[in-house]
Amino acid sequence: MSSHHFVKEQQEPAVLILDADQIRFEQLSPLLEWVPTVLVSEYALDRVLSWGIKIDVILASVSFQATNQQLLEEQYPVKFIAAEGELYLEAGLEFLLATDHKAAHLIGISHISAFDLGTKLDLITITLLDGDWKYYPVKSGEFKKWFPDSTIHIHGKEGMPLQVQNDNGELILPITYATMLEVPEGITSIKAPGIFWIGEQVYS
Repeated sequence: MSSHHFVKEQQEPAVLILDADQIRFEQLSPLLEWVPTVLVSEYALDRVLSWGIKIDVILASVSFQATNQQLLEEQYPVKFIAAEGELYLEAGLEFLLATDHKAAHLIGISHISAFDLGTKLDLITITLLDGDWKYYPVKSGEFKKWFPDSTIHIHGKEGMPLQVQNDNGELILPITYATMLEVPEGITSIKAPGIFWIGEQVYS
């Protein structure tokens, strides 16, 4: 048994990679520091393997599994999880819930798909990495955080009113498709009557 698998007790957020085309290894590297469970879809597999990352679960069609049995030995003790019709996200989240994971970083999913996660957000803490941006949900309707002088993206139901308060004053505005907000250095608080997502540019 490798040390990689010995330390796992589902404490660290899992890493679920659906598509690796828009991600660089240096963006992933900090997420792997504490040896999380790593799930990869068949489409992202070649790129992820080229980075030398140890994979725990491959989400793949039955036909892919049949023609790539050697991966079970090369990546031992990796396991295949069947995902037909490109339902990799659904299969990956179901696996994480079944194995009692509390949190996951999703990579290669557009923030526009955030609302497809639905009731899963009640069961597992999710962060999305979409290109150079990191998105996390605000489920309580109220959010407060210190930001550097920067621009954040607020993603939510079209037309939902937001109340924003920081050193620039107080602002009430409806969410639109791309609500970009300039925030000054310091605490910004945001309130809304429903769930919304905050996006921060974490890489440049």
